[in-house]
Amino acid sequence: MQIPSHNLRPIIILGPTAGGKSELAVRLCESLPEHGEVISADSMQIYKHMDAGTAKPNLDQRFRAPHQMIDIAEPTERFTVSHWLTQTEDHLTRLANENIRAIIVGGTNLYLNALLQGMFEGPGEDPEFRASLNDIHEHDLHIRLSKIDPEAVTRIFPNDRKRIIRALEVHHLTGRPISDWQKQWDAEKLKPYRHNPILIGLDWPVDPINSRINLRVKAMFYPEKVDSELAREVCLNGESLVEETRRLEEANLLGKQAREALGYKQVLDYLNRNLSLSDAFERTKILTRRFAKQQRTWLRRYRNVHWIPAHDKSDDDRLTATLDILNNLSD
Repeated sequence: MQIPSHNLRPIIILGPTAGGKSELAVRLCESLPEHGEVISADSMQIYKHMDAGTAKPNLDQRFRAPHQMIDIAEPTERFTVSHWLTQTEDHLTRLANENIRAIIVGGTNLYLNALLQGMFEGPGEDPEFRASLNDIHEHDLHIRLSKIDPEAVTRIFPNDRKRIIRALEVHHLTGRPISDWQKQWDAEKLKPYRHNPILIGLDWPVDPINSRINLRVKAMFYPEKVDSELAREVCLNGESLVEETRRLEEANLLGKQAREALGYKQVLDYLNRNLSLSDAFERTKILTRRFAKQQRTWLRRYRNVHWIPAHDKSDDDRLTATLDILNNLSD
């Protein structure tokens, strides 16, 4: 589906985790004459009940603007990029028909690539092979992948069990590394992006964004030790990440995919007495900063991004800069 109207071109807001994307999206919805709806492109925000560790828009933000693709699946469910893409494109069609601007907040690289460039299908799944990997730690799986596909291993986060297993599975089924298959698909990347979007990027220097990440993780683990407003924004239901994870685990509500989520996995290690609480906290900070570093790498691969300096800028400043870009594009 292509959206022909310039005024209704979807806006995609890019940037590292903890970088202020959600607030900018809401302010855009409030400011645009055609109004807007926010579509989350985050693979963990789709899960109900998982609030403290997923950086979902807070209750105030959700009151101020409609949000889609948040709280749509149970954490026991397996939710794929194909599921996300199908539902998101349904929303894009609906919004175009209603003359409402779609504002997509990313998010998960796999989701955004699928939206912009289409799906990399590859071979089907092998349940028996996947089952054989169940008891192997992702660190060991990552090492195994490095031996058969050193190119892919540089692009897959060591904690991303789902993608590591898929890469191993593709090699198992075809005898070829997934990076070879993706090179065939890379020719598609030279084509114009699907949906004719406007890409806005929030550009953060390393040290300031790492400080914001550290503070957010502190609010997740120890909400009583941070500013009360930040605590309410992060811990939407009033529970810390530890309390929330314990409740979900005791209710058997965390499926395989959900329990691998950054933060939740480390808290589960704490609850299972494999880590101390302080170690789980520090580990989550380290891994989140690494994830932000990885984000910075793949964000630079997107084409035609309008980058906005985000450090030392207020929410109003970022909104003004974004509206200036949109106005210039419409001239």
